[in-house]
Amino acid sequence: MKHLNTPPAWLIGFIAAAWGLARLWAPLGEALVWPGRGLVAAGIALIVWSALAFRQARTTIVPHRAPSALVEAGPYRFSRNPIYLADLVILAGAALILGAPLALILLAPFRAVLLRLFILPEEVVLERDLGPAYLDYKARVRRWL
Repeated sequence: MKHLNTPPAWLIGFIAAAWGLARLWAPLGEALVWPGRGLVAAGIALIVWSALAFRQARTTIVPHRAPSALVEAGPYRFSRNPIYLADLVILAGAALILGAPLALILLAPFRAVLLRLFILPEEVVLERDLGPAYLDYKARVRRWL
């Protein structure tokens, strides 16, 4: 069950919930499919860019694993959590693709899940393992944007 408590699993769950809401009420139909696809593509591109920054720094991208380096390159210059930001963008895109503006309300609880289950625990580990370097980075770069 541990493998189910990952950000991608939560994203899939929230997209499923968006699909459920779309079955109840999707007044936009296919009107925003292309903007939605654009958001999903932007989210995926941000994840790839972030993953490349992790690879270049030779540290883990897996939540709850100890980091071996502080990643400050690529999108990490602008956001401490670009992958989680990308997950939110993908969920918003999915809601638009489904034509269900009501599904956008899922962004708030999904953000709360990401913060509580992943971001805050990761910050504790980063502070413990990377110390002053992380604290300096945290003071300079915002959590989201």
